[in-house]
Amino acid sequence: MHVVLFGTTGMIGSRVLAELLSRGHIVTAVARDVSRVSNEPNVKAVRGDVLNSAEVAEIAKGSDAVISSYSPGTNTELIVDATRSLIAGLDRARVKRFIEVGGAGSLFVAPNVRLIDAPNFPDEYKAIAIAHADALEVLRKSDLDWTYFSPAAFIQPGERTGKFRLAGDTLVADDKGNSRISAEDYAIALVDELENPKHIRQRFTIGY
Repeated sequence: MHVVLFGTTGMIGSRVLAELLSRGHIVTAVARDVSRVSNEPNVKAVRGDVLNSAEVAEIAKGSDAVISSYSPGTNTELIVDATRSLIAGLDRARVKRFIEVGGAGSLFVAPNVRLIDAPNFPDEYKAIAIAHADALEVLRKSDLDWTYFSPAAFIQPGERTGKFRLAGDTLVADDKGNSRISAEDYAIALVDELENPKHIRQRFTIGY
């Protein structure tokens, strides 16, 4: 496939890029600083602004799918703005398939109780969790063949094991209540979904 990847150089995006390339996909890697993009066969580094829907449309035109691993840093309100821009750009480019790297805060930990609503949820992560939840609601109203992929509560660089569990809207945790995933295994599941879609117009999640 020809895949456009926004947010290529981040912790998750770089692993998604590596996974795509390992499976023979051709990737247009979009970044603010193209010098940080891996110089490898099947990668075309492109400077682009995810918040500019016209640029999104131009970059996405002719691709089979678009993946966004965009991270705005501390300016969390841009998560929703980026999602809106991507939807508008993909509509204009007539690209239907879209996968967004989401957040875990809106996953359920009990009936009608989201992770973000749990009493021990850290205050410093609430703003970004709310922004990701809002972005999911924006996606639900779009006409794209979207998938929103929430990670486990904790995601960090680690091993590529290929052993994990998937779920829908419920946080995946082990028998001790720990919810975690490596960025490498997250990337496996994301590219699996790209190649064999099972969650069109749905959110799903992952964990050990």
